[in-house]
Amino acid sequence: MASPTSRLLQLLSLLQARREWPGALLADRLDVSHRTIRRDVDRLREMGYRIEATMGPDGGYHLDAGSELPPLLFDDEQNVALTVALQTAAVAGSGFEEPALRALTTVRQVLPSRLRHRLDALDVTSVPRAGDGPTPQVAVPVLLALSAAIRAREVLRFGRSDDDPEPPRRVEPHHLVTSQGRWYLVAWDLDRDDWRIFRADRIAPRTPTGPRFRPRERPGGDVQAFVAARFKGSDQTDAWPCVGSVVLHLPFEAVRPFVGDGTAEPLGPDRTRYTAGAWSWVALAASLNRFDTDIDVVEPPELAAAFAQLAERNAATAQTVSRGARRPAVRDAPR
Repeated sequence: MASPTSRLLQLLSLLQARREWPGALLADRLDVSHRTIRRDVDRLREMGYRIEATMGPDGGYHLDAGSELPPLLFDDEQNVALTVALQTAAVAGSGFEEPALRALTTVRQVLPSRLRHRLDALDVTSVPRAGDGPTPQVAVPVLLALSAAIRAREVLRFGRSDDDPEPPRRVEPHHLVTSQGRWYLVAWDLDRDDWRIFRADRIAPRTPTGPRFRPRERPGGDVQAFVAARFKGSDQTDAWPCVGSVVLHLPFEAVRPFVGDGTAEPLGPDRTRYTAGAWSWVALAASLNRFDTDIDVVEPPELAAAFAQLAERNAATAQTVSRGARRPAVRDAPR
């Protein structure tokens, strides 16, 4: 049986997690009676939390935003999640590194010692992908300006910098997204009459904003799928425009760690069927050569033609290198 204080903390955590909670469901989750739920709700109200109740057989409770902020209470899992989020805030490239560090210090100071020692051992380090350059930083005022325009549904005017001589771009901002350490704005470009994805670190908002607009329906509906599709070179679906299948002369266990967003299935002790995609057939053929093994093309014919094209290019490169190797060294003229 949980203590009254622990139960209050669990009840508050549940009320913060969703908009509406039926009383019966709360009682079931906390393994207490309806009467105990009503008494605990009253105690939370005395602490300053505005909890509204709905009557009737399906009645329940919901937590309203108050004019004053009561003490925030987090359970152990929420404290761990908050600490990890603050430690990894630098990955977003938004310029929140210093505020996140200060917030992390503040949270740590108020944690109970048992939890503080556990979190001190949770040291998170973000390692960028190979080949990634420095994460471009986005000024906090820029992110706030983009978010405000999205929320107000106002046309956004921006240039590449504050002193950009070019006429400002005019877009209807719909979503602010982050992917692999970069921030992007998904917007309808009014001048090009099409959807566009802009890097937020290259946006300098102009004031004032333009008129209000009615939100448009994105292709595919889901913003995550839409952005993933555009990054793969597709306008409609989250899929590579060029997808092919091959048989790799390798055991399945040797292929599995490098499947990525493709699929693989074993065909025997030393054969694996592998299906993957890329933005072009030549790019797909080149990526398959990374397995350093014999390859049999299954489908489609375009992939086989791409291997032939790649072979011609590589042969020409090899001949150039070979001629350079046979060329005699140039000696300095005698003085």
